[in-house]
Amino acid sequence: MIQHTGYCWGCGEVAEMQHVFIIGAKGVSFYGGYESFVQKLLEYHKDNHAIQYHVSCKANGEGSMNVAELTGASEVKNGRFCYCGADCFLIRVPKWLGSAQAIAYDVASFKECCRYIEENKINNAIVYILACRIGPFVSRYVKRLHRLGGRVYLNPDGHEWKRAKWSAPVRRYWKESERLMVKNVDLVICDSINIEKYIQKEYASYHPQTTYIAYGAEVTPSKLEDNDIQYKNWLDKHGLRDHLFFTMVSRCVPENNYETIIREFMKSKIDKDLAIICTENFKMLQDMENKLHYSQDNRIKFVGTVYDQELLKKIRENCFGYFHGHSVGGTNPSLLEALGSTKVNLLYDIGFNREVAEDAAVYWSLDDGCLAELIERIDKLSEDEIRQMSHKAKKVIADKYSWEFICDCYAKKFLECKS
Repeated sequence: MIQHTGYCWGCGEVAEMQHVFIIGAKGVSFYGGYESFVQKLLEYHKDNHAIQYHVSCKANGEGSMNVAELTGASEVKNGRFCYCGADCFLIRVPKWLGSAQAIAYDVASFKECCRYIEENKINNAIVYILACRIGPFVSRYVKRLHRLGGRVYLNPDGHEWKRAKWSAPVRRYWKESERLMVKNVDLVICDSINIEKYIQKEYASYHPQTTYIAYGAEVTPSKLEDNDIQYKNWLDKHGLRDHLFFTMVSRCVPENNYETIIREFMKSKIDKDLAIICTENFKMLQDMENKLHYSQDNRIKFVGTVYDQELLKKIRENCFGYFHGHSVGGTNPSLLEALGSTKVNLLYDIGFNREVAEDAAVYWSLDDGCLAELIERIDKLSEDEIRQMSHKAKKVIADKYSWEFICDCYAKKFLECKS
C-alpha cells in the first residue's frame, strides 16, 4: 500500500497518514451509542486527509449492518465498502453462538485488522477497541500488532459487569475481561472522568495510560416544525398533547430505574403524561405491572421505539421534561441528547450524571416520594425558570460535548507525534 502523507496536528509537520482501525461497534448508524459515535467520527473527519479510518461492521446475526440502508455507502466488493472516506469491512460470525456472537465478532475483527495491516505494510497503525468484551483473547493480538509496529487503544464503556441483566457468571466474565483489556492495551480512552478515576484506582498495579474524551451530542434544533405532520401524527397515535408530556428514552433494563420512575410518576398529581420510548422487555414490564399496576394509570404510555432522528429530537424539544434513570455507565448518549434538546431534565443522582449535567438539571434519589415531590415542584416552574434551565443545559453541551469538539479531540489524539 502507498503510504499517503498528511498534516500532523500534534507537531505541525507533514507525516505519514495515520491508519485507525475501529472495532467493537456493530457498524455505522444512529441506533446505538458506539454506532452513533462511529457515524459522527466519520462524518466530521471525512475531509481530514491525515487519517484513514477502517471500520469493522457486523455482517450477519443480531444487530448486523445493512449496507443498502446506509446512504452514501459504496457497493460492497469482496466484503468491503467505502463510507465517508472510510474503508469498512464486513465480519461474519456463527449465529449459533447466541449472545457470544459479540465476543466472536470482536476477535474476528481484531484478527482481520492484523491481517490487513501486515498484508498492506501499514506503519504505526492504531486499533481502537470499543468495550471490554475480549479480555481473555486480547493479549495474542496485541502482541501481534506490536510486532507490526502498531498500538491498541480501548474505550472501556461503563461498568458493564454491574448490569442486572447479566447472570452472575456473565458478570464475572465482564469484570475479568475488563481487567485483562486494561492490562494489555496501550491507552484507555474514557468518556467519563469518573470512569477514568475508576480505571486508575482499580488497576493501579498495571499503571494504565489513560485519557479523557467525552461522548458527543448536537445542539442544532430539529428540522421538523412544531406543526409537522409526522410529529402531529406521532402525538395523535399515542394520545399525547404537545408540551404536556414527560419522556424517557432508554433500554428497558433494571439499571435504568424504570420501576422508580413509573412508581413516583403515578404518585404525582400532575395533569401530564409520561411517554416511554424504549425497546420491548416483556418480562420486566410484566413484573412491573404486577407490582405497580401501571396500566391502570392512563398517563403512563409505552410508545415503542423512535428511530427517526429528527422526529426523536422534536419529541425531546417539545416534551415538558426528560427522565434519566441510568445508574451504570459513563457519559450516556441519551443524556447528552436530552441536554441538547430538552428544557427540563430530571436525573438520577449519581456521579456519572452530575459530572455531565452539573447544575443544568435537577436530581432525584431512590428514596420513596423523592421523585414524586420533584415532579410536582417542576410542574410549577415559571416560563422564565424553564428558559434558564434550558439555556444552561444547551450551554453545557455546546461548551463541552459538541460533536465537533469531541471529534477534534479524537483527531488530535490519533495524530499525536512520537516524542
